[in-house]
Amino acid sequence: MLGQSDNIWDADINDLKQGYKENANAYTCLLCGQRLEKGLVFHHEDVFYEAERFMKVHIETTHQSVFDYLIDMDKKVTGLTDHQNKLLRLFYQGKNDTEIQKELEVGSTSTIRHHRFALKEKERQAKTFLVLMELLKEKDEHAPAFVPPHHTATMLDDRYNVTFEEQNSIIAKYFSTNKEKLTKFPTREKQKIVILREIANRLEDNKTYTEKELNERLKRLYDDYVLIRRYLIEYGFVDRKQDGSQYWLRK
Repeated sequence: MLGQSDNIWDADINDLKQGYKENANAYTCLLCGQRLEKGLVFHHEDVFYEAERFMKVHIETTHQSVFDYLIDMDKKVTGLTDHQNKLLRLFYQGKNDTEIQKELEVGSTSTIRHHRFALKEKERQAKTFLVLMELLKEKDEHAPAFVPPHHTATMLDDRYNVTFEEQNSIIAKYFSTNKEKLTKFPTREKQKIVILREIANRLEDNKTYTEKELNERLKRLYDDYVLIRRYLIEYGFVDRKQDGSQYWLRK
């Protein structure tokens, strides 16, 4: 099931920095939803790990780092321009201003220092905005609860302006009473995204499907499974090999 985007948006900044959250019974990866129960021992490359240490190994081996995962997100999510994205990647690699200036072939080292200053200013603005939004939550009793967009979305715009109440209404409208079959595929973009998200939620995480397996799974929901499969890929819910031999949920 999809859901890691909810984990990301709901996490506090310290949990997000480390890439996982802890509760009484387990550690959960905020990037993909992987859950490791406390008290168990996990084996990787001839080494045994307790749950929390293995969660760090999981993040390193599966996602490379929290930084790499977040920096690869859509710029409408990160708020970074393409140039700022490149700069942050180079800063994270530990390169100095001279090395970065030569690699980007722009201006001089003072130009890079100016960009560093601009990014620090953006950081200060972001902190202020976060505090304002936290304070607003205490006073704004009429704010609707919005459904977070999936982080692999191929476009982010007003089509994702959907509340949980709207989502439930759309699902009830287009699915059968028992929610086992899709009765009609919507034409409106906002409704289309809600329905595709619901269908994606019914696919298994960490499973690679053959085309036949995916078709069979989708056909249980809707007769025109080819249409659904195409839209799942187009809207960033599902990825596939170029030859179409394997399909999986994007993370």
